[in-house]
Parts: sequence; C-alpha cells; structure tokens
Amino acid sequence: MSDYAQRFIAHLESLHERDRGALAVLRRSLGFAPGVYPPAYPHVERFVAAERHAQDASRLALYVVAGLYALHPRLGGKSLATSLGELMRQRDGTGIEQRFIALLGADAENLAVYLRQVISLLATSDLPLDYAALLRDLHLWLAPWIDPERRDVVRQRWARDFYRALAAPAGETAPTPVND
Repeated sequence: MSDYAQRFIAHLESLHERDRGALAVLRRSLGFAPGVYPPAYPHVERFVAAERHAQDASRLALYVVAGLYALHPRLGGKSLATSLGELMRQRDGTGIEQRFIALLGADAENLAVYLRQVISLLATSDLPLDYAALLRDLHLWLAPWIDPERRDVVRQRWARDFYRALAAPAGETAPTPVND
C-alpha cells in the first residue's frame, strides 16, 4: 500500500496547490460519515479499487485521510502520535493526553471524530504528519474483519510513539518510530 498511499497523498498535495475549493469540500466531508458526502467523491473515488464496497475499510480510510489532510495540509515524516506527543511536551497540557487516550479507545464508528479533534490540535501548532502512515493504520483500524489483536498493534505503536515523544529531552525530537 506504500506506493498507492504515496500516490494518494501526492494527489492531495496537488489539490492543496491548485484547488482550494476541493480542500474545502474534503474538510466539509469530515462532518459526515466517511464516504457518504457526494461532493467529495470526485477527489477520492478514483483511488478506490473497483471491487471495494461502500463500507470497505480501505475506502473509508481514504475519505478520513482526505478530510484530515484538508484540515491540516502539513506533511512530515512524523507519526500522528509522535507529533501529538511533541505538542503535549511543548504545551505541557493534560487535555492533550486525555484526547489521545480517548482516541486510542475509539471504535471504527467514532474514530474520525477523535482524529479530527487531534488533527485540529496539531494544526494550531503547525506540526507535520505522515499521512501515508496514517492511511495504512486506518486501513487496519477500520476493518471489521481484522483480528482485534492486529488493531491493538496499531494502538500500542501509537501509545509508544506518543509517550516516547513526550519523554524526549527538551530541544530534541523523539526517535523515529519503527513500524511493527
């Protein structure tokens, strides 16, 4: 999914550069369940494989990531959890940790809501995010057929990334996480 994810993120970047109206549509789509806001279809459906059904995890992940990117189009090599941990370290705020823990406990139905909240926090400090990695993680998280233990691997990796970033000495960035 890496090349596929990179092509999708490159598409979102090109929208950011040339079509701000498309980004507005994708931001607006966050107010709906993933994949049900028709104005967003032209920007995402071309990346959905023909055999995918409406509730397919990969399709839903594309819509969530597209909306989140439109909310905060700042690419970087850091995972969501690492960036959020760095934000908490900068602000020294327990509210961020509470939101992160709520995100870790989210189920597929409300995951997009929690993600929108934490991405908004990252946007306020202009912290970057690896959207391709987020897309990969959401594909696992949103898949009802995935073994819950595989979903927990994503949660555990996010928790490690967050708390490592939080514990990094002042002035240093957290070590780059290794995917499990």
